[in-house]
Parts: sequence; structure tokens; C-alpha cells
Amino acid sequence: MLPVAILAGGLATRLRPLTEKIPKSLVEVAGEPFLAHQLRLLRANGAERVVLCCGFLGEMLEEYAGDGSRFGLQVEYSYDGPELQGTAGALRRALPLLGEGFLTLYGDSYLPVDYRAVERHFAASGKPALMTVYRNEGAWDTSNVVYENGRIVVYDKKSRTPAMRHIDYGLGAFRREAFDRVPPQGAYDLASLYQQLLTEDLLASYEVTQRFYEVGSFAGIQELSAFLARGR
Repeated sequence: MLPVAILAGGLATRLRPLTEKIPKSLVEVAGEPFLAHQLRLLRANGAERVVLCCGFLGEMLEEYAGDGSRFGLQVEYSYDGPELQGTAGALRRALPLLGEGFLTLYGDSYLPVDYRAVERHFAASGKPALMTVYRNEGAWDTSNVVYENGRIVVYDKKSRTPAMRHIDYGLGAFRREAFDRVPPQGAYDLASLYQQLLTEDLLASYEVTQRFYEVGSFAGIQELSAFLARGR
């Protein structure tokens, strides 16, 4: 399976004061740091290599997960440095570790889907990037995608419209060449890269049917804890 980049460099302001002394990925969920659940899910889906893109308090992530061997993974780390790079900027910085192709997800996302199916669809698409989408209907977060006949027609996280019934699910796939569009310096957001690729007709899509879970909010932590408890 392709390497997986986890974007874990955010400041997690919605979880303060919980995240003033620990990064969001180490917030406790169902009795363990969230990162443990996320890494086990990736391993169960065939992942072998994970690159954590770190920012605020990132050294705590490295101290916790180490080389990843106790999760059955090889885990490596890429740091933003003195200035935040943004989500696309963080991936640009991690490219030497990620190679020619990789999957990526956010550090607060728990995505119980078939990762291998996403990877297969990405390979078959022939495009340099893929976004997974979910028919959200505004249920779990504000929808931001117009998706018709198996294609993303519009993607916009700022200007929402009633026609947007799908949402960016949070699992993407990229070839290295997609990041030629990312400026070499400064912060750059993954949403901007997705929009540019969509404009160029270089963005593939894959619709998933399983809802996403997140730990970016206290309500999200409660929902994921309940989901994990049911699974056990």
C-alpha cells in the first residue's frame, strides 16, 4: 500500500484548554491517545509506512509513537519548522519521505473505509490527485462539494450553496507531481490545491458510504468514543 501522510500540525484551538499542553493527536479517546486508534486503523487496512506531518508540540508525537514498530508500522516525521506551512505546504515539505505517490488524511480524522479500494481507484484514474467524497447532506459537517455522475463539479469550503450535498471526506491521494503547483515557500492550504487541480480537470474522485469521525471538537470525541465502544 502507498505511504500514508497524517497532517498533524494544527493548533487545535477548538479543544483548548485540552490542547494547550498536548497536540490534538494525543487527546484521549476511549482510554488511549487518538493517534493509537488512527495508526491501528491504518495498519488494519494494509498500511506499512506512515509519515506524521508535525507542527505544534510535534516532538510529543514522536516521543509517543516512536518508530511505529509497536503498531506494526514504520513511522517517520516531517516538521513544519519555525513557521506553519499549511496543509499542502506540510505535504510539500514531506515529499522526500513520501516518494512518488501517497495517501493523506487529517490528524483528527478517523475514517473507517476501504483504503485499498481508494488506492486502486486512484491508480486506475491516471490523474495526479483524488479526493474521497461522502453524501453528507449537511449531517456531520457543512457540505462543500457538488458531485454529479461520479464527478466533482464544484468544491468550495468558503462559498457554500444548497446544491452541495457531499463533503470532502478527508482522505486524499496524490502523485508527487501535483505539488508542482504549491509555492516553494510559505503556507499553502490543501483546499486551494484541490481547487486548482479541479479547474485543470486533474482531480479524480471516489465516493465512500461510511460516515467519518473526528476529534477536532468535544462532541466529535464523544461520538468516536461511542463508535469505538460499539466496535469492541
